[in-house]
Amino acid sequence: MKRSLILLYGVACYAVFFATFLYAIGFIGNLWVPKAMDSVRSTSVGAAVLIDLGLLALFALQHSVMARPAFKRAWTKIIPESAERSTYTLLSSLALILLFWAWRPIGGVVWSVENETARMALYALYAVGWALLLYTTFLLNHFDLFGLRQVWLQFRGRPYTHLPFKTPTLYRWVRHPLYVGWLTIFWATPTMTVTHLLFALMTTAYILIAIQLEERDLVAALPEYDEYRKRVPMLVPGTKRREGGSVGVAARRSAG
Repeated sequence: MKRSLILLYGVACYAVFFATFLYAIGFIGNLWVPKAMDSVRSTSVGAAVLIDLGLLALFALQHSVMARPAFKRAWTKIIPESAERSTYTLLSSLALILLFWAWRPIGGVVWSVENETARMALYALYAVGWALLLYTTFLLNHFDLFGLRQVWLQFRGRPYTHLPFKTPTLYRWVRHPLYVGWLTIFWATPTMTVTHLLFALMTTAYILIAIQLEERDLVAALPEYDEYRKRVPMLVPGTKRREGGSVGVAARRSAG
């Protein structure tokens, strides 16, 4: 019975994630959803900035703190280890849902591309960012990344095995193609409002900090990462590496 409940819990967590993922496409791109990033402003500029920064900070703290090995060791004393990743996925999704619900547009336009061909090109780039993001999750092992593999293995009564170190396709060009996808999503817009700029700047800063935290953990866990980091740039293909240390594996741990 316990195995079945954990499996159902993992599937439910994944369903919440997938619905949140679909809503995020519309929210960031101002497409189709009832409340998007650049909906009509309903509060003062100062209040909107403070609320939005608080929502982004809450997501960043949840996403990073729960991904640290020390937190995971403590957390799995409370919940089944097989449900840890599903719980992380669920709480990350809930943090995003809160952000969607409580987000306060600021208003104002930083730039607006008027040429229709250029606008369509930017929307296409936005779509490419989402496609790259989703594709990268499958390179990492999509089902392990979002907890389904863990709950399925426990349902079958089989022990969990960590994914091996590997560098498939995109991981031979950059260490963090998943973050390249996110950065493309955040910045590829034909109309950059003040609201969107605040979101893009803060999320970009978070990504750059999160990479350092993830790579520190990977150095400790994976000896092969050191040589990999020396060979492969972080985000931009073909750039010379000037960082020290070690990093980058196409496995769940590199995605938080």
